[in-house]
Amino acid sequence: MSLFLHSHPLASFCHKVLIALYENATPFEAVHVDLGSEASRAAFFSVWPLGKMPVLRDETRGRIVPETTIIIEYLDHYYPGATPIIPNDFDEALQVRLWDRLFDLHVQEPMQQIVAERLRGGGDPSRVADAEAALRKAYGMIERQLGDCLWIAGDSFTMADCAAAPALFYAETLVAFVDQPRLQGYYDRLLARASFARVLEEARPYFKFYPYRERLPARFRPDEAAK
Repeated sequence: MSLFLHSHPLASFCHKVLIALYENATPFEAVHVDLGSEASRAAFFSVWPLGKMPVLRDETRGRIVPETTIIIEYLDHYYPGATPIIPNDFDEALQVRLWDRLFDLHVQEPMQQIVAERLRGGGDPSRVADAEAALRKAYGMIERQLGDCLWIAGDSFTMADCAAAPALFYAETLVAFVDQPRLQGYYDRLLARASFARVLEEARPYFKFYPYRERLPARFRPDEAAK
């Protein structure tokens, strides 16, 4: 085995890379990182001192690759599969990279801010309100961008959709999609995508640790899954 992904099954940014790996059935081994374990934490920080997941380790090429977008670009270049995650056309590739950034910065970030405030025991209501407003603004942009397209950057599944799936999965539990039929349809297609469905199935045992688990879709709630 050449590729090792240091990750955690609940982490949304880890989901992004896992989707790309599963899209092309890229062989890899998952290395579970438990930051609550001193040994696991120390082992991970020895690989990547910044301690941000996920991190890809490529033993064949002797490379440590951090940051989700860089990991997916690396995989697309050195381990390409049937699904080109980055288009060959320059302008199309720019569009994919733009929406990858938009999902990471304008959906993931406000979503994580809201979750962080709950972990603080309520935190600052104004910060939560600002983050919710940021999500609504992002939703409006996504709704306009989709148009009649199947995926966010056109009719092909790309890195931008890998970024979208986990970001929207958690964001929707915090701020619902309202009067955004294209976004809702897109989200439903993402949920039905085999690669993302696999990621969510693997995450299922860990959803009990999600601070807003009561807002998860019914089939993913820990109490419902046990029935």
